[in-house]
Amino acid sequence: MTATNISFKRIQQLAIPAIIAGIAEPVLSSTDAAVVGNIAEFGTESLAAVGIVGTFLSALIWILGQTRSAISAIISQNLGAGKIEDLKSFPAQAIFFNIALSIIVLGSTYFFVEEIFTLLNAEGMVLDFSIDYYNIRVWGFPLTLFTFAVFGIFRGLQNTFWPMIIAAIGASLNIALDFILVYGVSGYIDAMGVVGAAWASLTAQIVMAILSFALLLKKTNVSLRLTLPLHPEISRLVRMSLNLFLRSVALNTALILSTREAAALGKEYIAAYTIAFNIWIFTAFFLDGYGAAGNILGGKLLGERNFTSLWKLTKKVNLYNVGVATILALLGLLFYEPLGVLFNKDPEVLRLFYGMFFMVLICLPFNAVAFTLDSIFKGLGEMGFLRNVLLGATILGFIPVLYFSKFMGWGLVGIWAALVVWVAFRAIALLVKYNNKYLPLAKR
Repeated sequence: MTATNISFKRIQQLAIPAIIAGIAEPVLSSTDAAVVGNIAEFGTESLAAVGIVGTFLSALIWILGQTRSAISAIISQNLGAGKIEDLKSFPAQAIFFNIALSIIVLGSTYFFVEEIFTLLNAEGMVLDFSIDYYNIRVWGFPLTLFTFAVFGIFRGLQNTFWPMIIAAIGASLNIALDFILVYGVSGYIDAMGVVGAAWASLTAQIVMAILSFALLLKKTNVSLRLTLPLHPEISRLVRMSLNLFLRSVALNTALILSTREAAALGKEYIAAYTIAFNIWIFTAFFLDGYGAAGNILGGKLLGERNFTSLWKLTKKVNLYNVGVATILALLGLLFYEPLGVLFNKDPEVLRLFYGMFFMVLICLPFNAVAFTLDSIFKGLGEMGFLRNVLLGATILGFIPVLYFSKFMGWGLVGIWAALVVWVAFRAIALLVKYNNKYLPLAKR
């Protein structure tokens, strides 16, 4: 069997398309936020609503979308071990597993949206806008998880090109429709405000799901015909997904608590937090591109039992991502003020944003290491350890700092201080684990 290529060129071939594909979801939310935040009337309330709903939907997507990583890990490991032909019935079963999970979660939340957003401290007009936005956009949830499952199959097959094409088309369509539907077209389409942003996102998600279905059938030998009995790897998928589910619950507990505390400070605070959060999420998915390359190649190398190349790969992708994080931080400093104005023109919102955005930039180097190693560990199937790291980071790091900062009255800076500690905890824990377990294997 030919040795897995981990050259600079090969890593870029996987990472750059993965970066473009990865930022599609935050682009959907960020575009919605930027466009509705600049509505002439009730722009701040609209931005606050999109921020609250975006955080909640992202939580659901991240919790269940983690099956993408499990699917990718299983396929890439079998590919590396030369057993890919034994997986014929697995992809279709994995996709149906994802869709079934999404329907269950959608049904369990749809009828309680007012209570959920009230719990997140939405009230008055912000609560009304949140419900209107959610009731449309939520129907894209199963479509997004279907698309994620297909992306996981492509990744496992060492292909990030087609996910990039799908994501780029979806993001471009969403941006165009946001401007058309939110602001309207004089004489043709009435301005729809927040509702228009929701329809723009849903339409983009529908198109991405259709493209995913078509390209999977056309560009791979994968069959979507559901057959029984269940493939033996389905049990491993369920175990991995359960660990990732618990991990994501811990992850999203931190993000939802952050949003809740920001909302409790007032509508201008949650609007400013939404701007910073959308930029942070954009950079996080940007950094995830090199992590995806580590995930894809790392799983295959594990299947080959090639730990020396795995160590070389780990060093390379971490170095590349620290470089990317540095560039992103410098760009953040360079465009510190224009980034705020892009989302909202309210002077109070901008004052609050400028007073804490530097914390987002401080977080970036920690993000680079944490997200890269997180993706590599997913490719290695270390879902149980990743679960424990997130639980520890949230319970022992994030929550104490969040409520200490609240007691001290540090406002949005305190919320972001908790997030910095949270990410740094993860980065250190993953470094220690890798050095203790996989580095010795590379030196044998």
